[in-house]
Amino acid sequence: MSTRSLGDWLAYLEQLHPSAIDMGLERSRQVLERLALGTLAPRVVTVTGTNGKGSTCAFVAALLKAQGLRVGVYASPHLLRYNERVQIDGQEVGDEALCQAFAAVEAARGDVSLTYFEMGTLAAFWLFRQAALDAVVLEVGLGGRLDAVNLVDADLALVTSIGVDHVEYLGDTRESVAFEKAGIFRPGVPALCGDPHPPQPLLDKATELGCPLYVRGRDFDLQGSGEHWRWQGRSADGSPLTLDLPMLDLPLENAALALQAYRLCGLPWDPEHLRRTLLATRVTGRLDRRAVMWQGKRLQLLLDVGHNPHAAGYLAQRLAARAPLGRRLAVFGLLSDKDLDGVIAPLTGVVDDWAVAPLESPRSRPAAELYDALKNLGATVKSHEGVDAALEAQCTQATEDDEILLFGSFFCVAQALAWLERQGSRG
Repeated sequence: MSTRSLGDWLAYLEQLHPSAIDMGLERSRQVLERLALGTLAPRVVTVTGTNGKGSTCAFVAALLKAQGLRVGVYASPHLLRYNERVQIDGQEVGDEALCQAFAAVEAARGDVSLTYFEMGTLAAFWLFRQAALDAVVLEVGLGGRLDAVNLVDADLALVTSIGVDHVEYLGDTRESVAFEKAGIFRPGVPALCGDPHPPQPLLDKATELGCPLYVRGRDFDLQGSGEHWRWQGRSADGSPLTLDLPMLDLPLENAALALQAYRLCGLPWDPEHLRRTLLATRVTGRLDRRAVMWQGKRLQLLLDVGHNPHAAGYLAQRLAARAPLGRRLAVFGLLSDKDLDGVIAPLTGVVDDWAVAPLESPRSRPAAELYDALKNLGATVKSHEGVDAALEAQCTQATEDDEILLFGSFFCVAQALAWLERQGSRG
């Protein structure tokens, strides 16, 4: 039994490997084999993509769990607690179980050096194997081909979207990104792509491996209108299927992808049951609506972790379709390796006032750079010393008809969630 606390373990993992990111599978594969973790559950769904992984995983897991299956979910990064990364039957795994898993991986690795993410991934695998689950849903951390999640063969391989991000690891074209993400495909195993225009390398990999490939816009699709939308897809035998659904807060494209994946699982298809399940699905920090009492006012907040142009464009579309009665006030922070101009350009037309701040990370982009970029676009903007100060400034000037949008990074949303918890504890 390990005597380390979870905090001790996480601090240890951070200094275990000389690089935070070290792409490749050979080191972690050695430890996986020593732990006999090649098979985690009868069903494994692996999800990669530039954006939309978190909500797609949540939808898939919810649909499977609603059929009485015991489901594990591995996702990253976390917002407030490391435990968020590993869930079993909808519940975060506790500190003691995580410590036991880290101790098991540590004992097995010997002199093999593993990164923080690799240790965490193997620990999640160990926990899933111990729990004797019916299905696991695995979110790729970075790319796909060389990500530690890809150590396990998927029974369904999902690609949510393909955009340029993490160029130092995935290349600076959609083609190079698609090649890396298609690395989760397996011979003859169904592959699904939520991007309606997948680059050729993804199509080529599916052909090379003989994967039945389902592409949004060709094999499944969605049509939205007002408060309702329609999903159209296919069964494994190719027969068409439709489902009418209520509008969701989370991205419809990811719900459509999850529905197509669920259909290929051969599980019961009860339209009303599916509607209720999708409508109830929530993901912290993704189009996440919250309310807070501030100086006697009940204010509306919208939190979103979008941090690249693709995510910002989608967020802008959703905001344009749902304008507040009053103004929309933004709180914004961004990491230095993100495309600042590409993130703010789609949103200047739907945000009335900006408050910018640095993030609690050495990788944070200075607030002065955010301020200058927005000023150059003619935006109304003020700079603050931190996210808390920026959020409180927007809360102070907001009315109950306004909406406060907080976005730009997992760090930004995490700080806002911690702030909200403190307000609740004071209430």
